[in-house]
Amino acid sequence: MDELFSHVVHWTWWIIAVVLIILEVSAPGTFFLWMGVSAGVVGVGLLLVPELAWELQLTLFSTLSVITILLSRRYLQKNKGGHSKLSQRGKRYIGRTVTVAEVITNGIGKVQIEDTLWRARGADAAVGEQVKIVAIEGATFEVEDIAAESSESAQ
Repeated sequence: MDELFSHVVHWTWWIIAVVLIILEVSAPGTFFLWMGVSAGVVGVGLLLVPELAWELQLTLFSTLSVITILLSRRYLQKNKGGHSKLSQRGKRYIGRTVTVAEVITNGIGKVQIEDTLWRARGADAAVGEQVKIVAIEGATFEVEDIAAESSESAQ
C-alpha cells in the first residue's frame, strides 16, 4: 500500500479535486463538489507539509468530505423553499400601493407597476385611482381600493 501512495503529491489531490468538481457539473447534487473541495484542501495541506503520511491524507480527505457534505445538506435544507422569490416576481409587490392603468370593471382591469401593466382583480376603479395589492394568483393581482380600506379601519 505504501508503494501505491508513495507517488501522491499535492498535484495529485488537486487533479482529484478538479475531476470531482467536473463530476459535480455533470451530475449536480452538491455531493461531488464538497468532496472536490476536500481534495483541494488536502492538496494544500500536502503542499504545506510534504511529509504528511498517506493514511493521514486519506483520513483528512474522508473527514472533510463527510463534514462538508453534512453541513451543506443541513444549510440547503434549512434555506430552501418558502423564502425564495425566484420565479415569483409578483409576490414582492404585495402590500404596495399602485395606480390603476386600465379601468377595473366587473372586477377585472390593469394596474401599472414600474414599467409593466399587470392584470388586476378587485372592486371597480377608474384610471388613475390608487389601489393596494393584497395578494397574487398566477399573474393576476388581487387589489383593494385604498379609500375603502381606510374607511374600514376608521370604523
